[in-house]
Parts: sequence; structure tokens; C-alpha cells
Amino acid sequence: MWKLKRFMKPYWLWCLLAPLLMVVEVIMDLMQPALMASIVNQGLLTNNLEHIKSTGLMMLGVALVGLIGGVGCTVFSSIASQSFGNDLRITLFEHIQTFSNRNLDRLKTGSLITRLTNDVGQLQTFVQMILRTLVRSPLLLVGSLVMAIRISPSLTLILSVSVPLLFIILYAIIRLSFPLFSKMQEKLDSVNTVLQENLSGIRVIKAFVRAKEEQKRFNAANTAYTGNAIKAIRLMALNMPLMMLVLNASIVAVLWFGGLKNWNGELPVGDLIAFINYVTQLLMSMMMLSNSLTFVSRAKVSADRVNEVLAAVSEISDAPSAKTEVIRSGRIQFNHVSFAYNSTDENLVLEDIHFTAEPGKTVAILGATGAGKSTLVSLIPRLYEVSSGSIMIDGTDIRDISLDHLRSEIGFVMQQSILFSGTIRDNIRYGRPDATEEEVVQAAITAEAHGFITGLPQGYDTLLGQRGINLSGGQKQRLSLARALLIRPRILIMDDSTSALDAATEARIRQLLREQMQNSTNILIAQRVSSVIDADDILILENGRIVSRGTHEELMQSSEIYRDIRQSQLKGEETSHV
Repeated sequence: MWKLKRFMKPYWLWCLLAPLLMVVEVIMDLMQPALMASIVNQGLLTNNLEHIKSTGLMMLGVALVGLIGGVGCTVFSSIASQSFGNDLRITLFEHIQTFSNRNLDRLKTGSLITRLTNDVGQLQTFVQMILRTLVRSPLLLVGSLVMAIRISPSLTLILSVSVPLLFIILYAIIRLSFPLFSKMQEKLDSVNTVLQENLSGIRVIKAFVRAKEEQKRFNAANTAYTGNAIKAIRLMALNMPLMMLVLNASIVAVLWFGGLKNWNGELPVGDLIAFINYVTQLLMSMMMLSNSLTFVSRAKVSADRVNEVLAAVSEISDAPSAKTEVIRSGRIQFNHVSFAYNSTDENLVLEDIHFTAEPGKTVAILGATGAGKSTLVSLIPRLYEVSSGSIMIDGTDIRDISLDHLRSEIGFVMQQSILFSGTIRDNIRYGRPDATEEEVVQAAITAEAHGFITGLPQGYDTLLGQRGINLSGGQKQRLSLARALLIRPRILIMDDSTSALDAATEARIRQLLREQMQNSTNILIAQRVSSVIDADDILILENGRIVSRGTHEELMQSSEIYRDIRQSQLKGEETSHV
């Protein structure tokens, strides 16, 4: 948790004022029993009404000052803790944006959501507790002990039994609760992961009538979390009864021995009342401290999880002397590139990939599912880092190019169309918020999206639901393409991004792209031979290796794999027309 102290530094003033005001409240609380003893001993027992009035007014003044201190501490500790949580969430979010795909594969989405919400919330509460309860409890404990000794050192010996016993109980509960809270947060990750998958794939679930099975899966994750939470809370529940038992036993002992002292004239009634109040304050502060320290075990777990995210370093970052303004034409060279998702894994996803994509040309990639097509194009913008070999753009290794510059020159239309809540115009402008209306419309026309957009009641101002839920698959693909075209990329990558379109619409888009992107380097992944028939160079990928390459005509002559793909698709088309 100490590693997160830097998030507190900007709010040092509030962090200083909150404990100081709490000190004021504690001092006022410690004065109250002494003033009450004075009223009893010097007022009630002597029938001194004037002393009762003056001391009573003093008690009211002390209570008012204590109230101001307590409220001020709460206000300043709240400002500090909420600001701490706000900065921590922002830093976590910004840090996650730097992650490579490999980082995101390891730290699952559901777990990251839990860490940015639940874990940060736990730490916010902990910070407020540090500035309030963990200041009040020790001060009140020590102050009450000093005041109790001042009244009757012999009676204070009772605390030499009860206080160590309370510390033993506290230590045992904290020691046992830490692993339970750690596992509880892991189970909460699982709940969030299942929930996120379910909500994202709700249409697939309904289409395959899998609602009951998904409910069972969620129930299993939720039950595991609940069971672990019950174990942790059951252990924590022992804290209060055990503390109250020790507290009440101590008060009974004080009343017994204190009553004997009063009977023998060794201890005035007022002092006995004050002593009981101090003992109660001392033991109650112990109880508050125990509750706070048991919460520390939860905060420790959350801090470890948050620090794990902050400590995660992407293997993809700008070189010390990263170059900018070096991508001018977009010529791509793959020089014997190999790749594995796990750096220690000997099973390569891509092996010895070697080809060149020239500006103004289209390179198409065909291959069976799992051949490595999407992985290959993900290496170009450095979403993953190559395991060996190099990728050059205009003669410069992409590892020597600034990430911002590299990615700003690449238009990437991904296999899965990702849209954001907002208007259609905002989604098209996503890569270039300053684009003019004419540029937005032109990009939509090239992507064959202008027609359906203008057919909507609000046109380009139509609000999209989450992930573009109110659009069809083909409409989402066309908006994703328009978004990529608007940035005027030197390199355009289309990862099977027209699969939801009919052949006629796809053909029109290809024609428009040839006209609009004639100076760009185009990389096209497709499943249909008809989609790549006009490509300047076609790569056939199988088991992560390029097994054939050439134009359509060349491959029809030289590649049996290509002919088999073509023949199987022709048969499929014939069958579909029967």
C-alpha cells in the first residue's frame, strides 16, 4: 500500500488538516469525563449549583469544539480520499491504454474492471480510515489510559489483562482473514468476467437457447464468490462479540473493585464514574481499531491487485530515439518474421513470414481459420511484438518508429466491428475529431454507408446504442471502414471487414477503394476468393507459413491449395442457387 502514497501527495494539506482536527475532537472527548467528575464531586455532593452551571456550560463548549473538529476531519478526509481514488482510477485507466495485446490477454477484462471499481473503492475507504479512525482510535486509547492511571493506578491494572487479550484476538482475526479476502476478490473477478461475457453475447445466447446454461455458469461463479464472502464475514463477525465480552467483563471488574474503593472512601463517586467512562472509551477505541485493522487486510489485497496493474509493463513502447515523420509512402517489408503469443512457447503462430507490400498495391491474405492471418496484420501497428525478424515501413524498422506516428498512418478495419455510444458522425470522426462534414460524408460514400445513414431519421446525428447495437452487422462494418478511411492512412488494413456484405456492395466498395486509396498500401484479409481476385499479390497462409503467393491467374496455375479453395467456394455458390 505504501507504493500508492504518491497519489496522496497532491492533497497533503487535507491529509494534514484532517488528523489535526481529529486530535482536537479526541482532546475534547477526553475532557468530558473529567468535567463530569467535577460536577459530581464538587457540585452534586456539595450542593454547589454555581459550579454545576459553570462546568455544565464548559462541557457544552467542549462538545461544540469537538463537533467542529469531528465534522472538519470528516470533510477533509473525504476530500483527500475521494481525490486519491479519482487520480488512481485515471492513472490505472491511462496505464491500461499502454498495454499490448499480450498484457490484456494475461490481465482479463473482468479482472481489470474489478480493480478499477471495487479495489479502488476499498482503497478510498482505507485512506479515509487512515485519516480518521486510525488517528482517533490510538489517540483515544492512549489518552484514556493516561487519564485512567491519573485517577486510579491500582484499578488500571484490570486493563493489563483485558488490553493484551484484545490484541491477541485482533491479531488472530487479521491473520486468518487476509487469505480469505484475497480469494474473495479473485472470485469477484470471475463473477465480473462471466457477467461481461454474458451481456456482450446475449444475442448469441438467445439464438442458441443457452440461457439456462449461462445462468448455471453465472450461479456457479456467484455461489463461489458468496461462499468465500460468507467465510470471511463469518470470521469478521466473531470480532464484535469477543470484543464486547472483554469490554463488559472489564467494566464489571471496574465496578466491583471501584465500588469497594468508594465504600472504603478511597475513590470519590465522580472519579469512579469518570474512570468507568475512560475505560469504556479505551476499550471502545480498541474495538474501533480492531474493526479498522481487519479492514486493512481487505485494503492490502486491493492494493496488491492495483499495484500489479501499475507494475505491468508493456513490451511495446517507444524506443528512446523513436522517429516521427518517416512514413511517407507506406511500403511494408516483412523480413523473416516469426511470432508466438508466449515468449517461452516453442509453438510459433507465424513462422518465417517474408514479403513486401508496395504503395498503391493491394496484398490479399487467404487461409483457413486459425492460419494466423489476423495475427499477421496485428504485428504491423505493433499490437503484438514480433518474436524474431523485423517489419520495415519505408525502410525503417517499426520498433524505431514512434507508436503514435506509426498507428496514425494505419487505418485498421478489424474483424469485429467496434463502435462506441454516441452519434454516427462521432464514430466516423473517431480517429480525426477535427474532420469537416464534407470529409465525413466522403468517407461514408466510399464505404457505401452514406445511403443507409441518410435513410435514418436523424441521419449522421443518429445516436448509436452500446457497441452499435441498433445497426446490422453490414452497417457496422461499413461505419468501421468509413472511420478508417477518414484518417487518410498511408496503410489500410482490412481484416475480413466485408464478410457481412453482399457481393454487389462489396464489389462497389472495392471499386471505390481502388479510386480513393490508389496511393496507399492495402492489406486485405478475406475468406472469399471473389474478394481478392483483383489483388496485386495474394498470399496463401497455412499453419502460420506462406505456402503460395502470386496473382489470381498465377495461383490458379501454380497453387493446388488456391484451386481447392476456389473450387470449394464455386460449389458452395452453385449449391446455394439450387
